[in-house]
Amino acid sequence: VQLQASGGGLVQAGGSLRLSCAASGRTFSTYAIAWFRQAPGKGRENVASISGSGTGTIYAASVKGRFTISRDNAKNTVYLQMNSLKPEDTAVYYCAAARSYGYFTVENYDYWGQGTLVTVSS
Repeated sequence: VQLQASGGGLVQAGGSLRLSCAASGRTFSTYAIAWFRQAPGKGRENVASISGSGTGTIYAASVKGRFTISRDNAKNTVYLQMNSLKPEDTAVYYCAAARSYGYFTVENYDYWGQGTLVTVSS
């Protein structure tokens, strides 16, 4: 499966952005999808994941209550709605696909999008 992330940009603290991850392939619904982010000088952090059916979601504590992950399997797309953004949310955001749901580390994800930059100004 090929993934393409989009929707990043510059936003003021307290604002919102919606990221999209568009996928190719007819087996999209069999993959769990996660959003990771990587800030300058830091490792890649899992912020949210969603099961293939969309019924299961997991969030990092740092974004819970502010970010919402969802998917539309008919459109082969996963979304990350980000509200109440903070300067510490500034990072390159990546979407990734895995055959199994519930993993948090990069090693468990087989396919990656190219990343989209989110910058939150204070």
